[in-house]
Amino acid sequence: MTLPHWNDRRVVTGCRADRKVRWFGTKAELFVFATTVPEIDAATLGDFTAWAMSYAKSLRGGIPGARNAALVLPALVSARVQPQAAQWAAQDARILDATLISRPLTVETTPDTVRTTMYRGRVVWGGMFTGHVLEKAALYFP
Repeated sequence: MTLPHWNDRRVVTGCRADRKVRWFGTKAELFVFATTVPEIDAATLGDFTAWAMSYAKSLRGGIPGARNAALVLPALVSARVQPQAAQWAAQDARILDATLISRPLTVETTPDTVRTTMYRGRVVWGGMFTGHVLEKAALYFP
């Protein structure tokens, strides 16, 4: 767990690696990045997602593409989430260098509830690992 900075904000970062037989021995590294902002709009979420993917790429172990995959969950937390940002988060994965897959999410917090928005539809990119990523996302962001 580390605390890097993005746009003068501290980001909580965690990483885990799993290797499973059903993935044909491929190692999947899961990076989670979370920070708070006053309001989440699509541009801010896009900027944070790009930063998280670049940062994860600099941290990842092993040889990219040699039975290694990296998955990124960049999460912005705020009391105000613009509808376009939630829609952007609900789209399918973002890809960087064919072995780095991101599933951005928004976490809207109010006094009464917490609402997490991320893609949960059919898998186009990263199908072999999507169930694993969604399972971890549900644990980390209920």
